[in-house]
Formats: sequence, structure tokens, C-alpha cells
Amino acid sequence: MYFNRLIKLDKLNSSAFLFGPRMTGKTTLLRQIQVNDYIDLLDPEIELQYKSRPALFWEQMAALPKGSLVIVDEIQRVPALLNYVQMGIDRQAHIYLMSGSSSRKLKRGSANLLGGRALDLKLHPLLSEEIGKNFLISDALQFGTLPKISDLVVEKKTDEAAGHLKSYYTTYVKEEIQAEALTRNIGSFQRFLNIAVQSNGQVIEFANIARDSSVPASTVKEYYQILEDTLIGFLLWPHDRSERKKARPKFYFFDCGVIRAIQNRLWDPPTPLEQGFLFETWFINELSRIRDYQNKPHEFSFWRERNHEIDFIVSKNGKPVLAIECKSGNANPDMATEKRFFDLFSGVPLIVASLVDKKPRKVRNIDILPWQEALQYYKNL
Repeated sequence: MYFNRLIKLDKLNSSAFLFGPRMTGKTTLLRQIQVNDYIDLLDPEIELQYKSRPALFWEQMAALPKGSLVIVDEIQRVPALLNYVQMGIDRQAHIYLMSGSSSRKLKRGSANLLGGRALDLKLHPLLSEEIGKNFLISDALQFGTLPKISDLVVEKKTDEAAGHLKSYYTTYVKEEIQAEALTRNIGSFQRFLNIAVQSNGQVIEFANIARDSSVPASTVKEYYQILEDTLIGFLLWPHDRSERKKARPKFYFFDCGVIRAIQNRLWDPPTPLEQGFLFETWFINELSRIRDYQNKPHEFSFWRERNHEIDFIVSKNGKPVLAIECKSGNANPDMATEKRFFDLFSGVPLIVASLVDKKPRKVRNIDILPWQEALQYYKNL
């Protein structure tokens, strides 16, 4: 099935890195672009060729017409090529599109990141808008929205989709973590990952996770950094800077299907409690994807004070412009939380993104919107 991706790489007039987790469709997207040269570093022979003699890359680039468009797929496999990419940009006015599943190896190896000569773009799993009329929120919460998985789910091949998701975890650990030598102790990292996924969308208790994983708290923090660097998820920090000093962020994995695969729950429908966390996870990822694709200058955080909490605060230049609470059931927002929020953030709109409401409704000063309309509200910011 063809998905109309919102990111338009063929419209670029400057070089760019395109990073995204495995199976988000980077290669499929790049293969659709007409180029002067396509270098696939997933091919072991080509990878070895450039590793043994990186200067060969420059010799080939110098032979191309000036202003050529060149794709380098999986650039992190041969970081030394980036020096010649810079030469190609500066001397030949070439435009390079360079893909990878992580920038960690490039940064860790002090690779040439081109000093502002290339955009930093991200490719995510599919947005609901990209799936279109075949999108079902229940499928997104149970199986996620990686392109291959969504294709299989639309075709009602859910067992095959579940099988691919199950192998995602093994492949991630083997090829992203072990092959890149991101951590010396694969066993402790796997234990950590199984525990971390149970805490998805919750405030991280580093000491508890360290105890359960049998590693120091400092190692747990390093492991979360690896998850961020390999684009498997992201930390969401409290809006209140005094809370940030206590280092108690939340962590959201990038895809609901991958979460359920690690939990070994793909064949079971989500429980009501699980559905709440999955909806929240799906929604913040949807917001992040819209922000990245529309180049919105927004930061996301959450607000918590004693027993009061709002899921997401959208800020611009450090100032809140919108607050969003996710609800997977029929419960109305807490009145005390609403009052305290408006006392602190006067004039900032607070909306509820509802999984179950089919029509908008208003409760006190809060607009309760079907999730589709809540997303549109954010798009219009």
C-alpha cells in the first residue's frame, strides 16, 4: 500500500541528514527520488569498499556534474565519508541526502556533522493523516504505525504484523545496540529495556529501575540516553524548572506496537489501564511528528504540582501556548487541577483530547475534543 508521506524530500534545495528509527521507511522514501548517484551502505561490499579507501568516494563525487543530487543511505556505517561530503558541498555545490537510524555513532566518533551545511530531518512512523481513510485508532494503539506494520494491518494480516513487531525488538538489540557496541553488557541492557517499557509514560524512578535491572542509577541514565540517541523514544521533562532539577522526567517510546512487542502483549487487546497509557503515548508522538514536519518552533513538557498534573504543555520561546490532557474514558477533568492550572497559567487554553468523544463538548472552561479535532487545534497554532 502506498502512503503519502508529509515530509517532501524532493523539494529540498540543500543537503540534509534524514534520521529515523528502523522500519520507518527511509530507504523506500529515498528510492522514489531521481538522483545522480545512490550509494547504499547497507550493501556489505560497498560498505567495505569505502571503509578501506574513503577517498574513492571523493573521486566519484568529483566526476559528477556540479550541483548533483546524491543519496548516501546509512551514512553512519562509514562516517569518514562526511569529510568528502563537505568537500562536495563546498567545491561542487552537490546536494546530499544522508540517511541513518541514529546519529549516536556519528557524534560519538566525532564525525564531521557538516557545520550547518545540512538540515537535520527526522522520519517517524506514520501519522494518522498519512494512513488516511484506513486509519483506526484501535489498530494504532495495538500495533503501532510503522509503515510495513500498518500495511499488513490494513490488509487484515495482523498475525504477520505481530510477527514482524516481535522481531523488531531482537533486531534492534542485535543490530543497533550490539553491532554498534553502544553498551558492553547486552544482558543488563535487555533487562533494563524490559523494565523501562513497563514505565512508559510515567515519571521515571531511576533508583527503582536501577535496582530491578541490577545496574547503577548512572548506568540507567546512560541507557535512557541510548534509547533517545537511537530514536526509540524521548524524555519529556517537567515544565517547572525547579522540578527539572530533581531530574524526574517521563519517557515515551516512539511506537505503541513496539511497546507491546517488548511487553509480549501483541496478541491481547489493551486493557483499559494500558489503553490510557497507549493513547497518551500515541498522541504525544503524533504531536511531535506534526511539529517536525511543519517546522513548528514548539517544545513539549508536562506540568505536575502535588496531586495535580496536565499531560502536555506546548511552549514557544519558553512560554506556554497550549495545554492538553489526554482522556481515554468518559471522566471529566479534575476541577481542582483545572483551577490550579488556570491560577498559574492564566490565558493559556486547556483542552482535552478524548479517545471516546465523537463530538466536542465544553465543561467549565475546558473544551473536550475528539482526538482528531485536538490534533487539528494543534496544527492551527
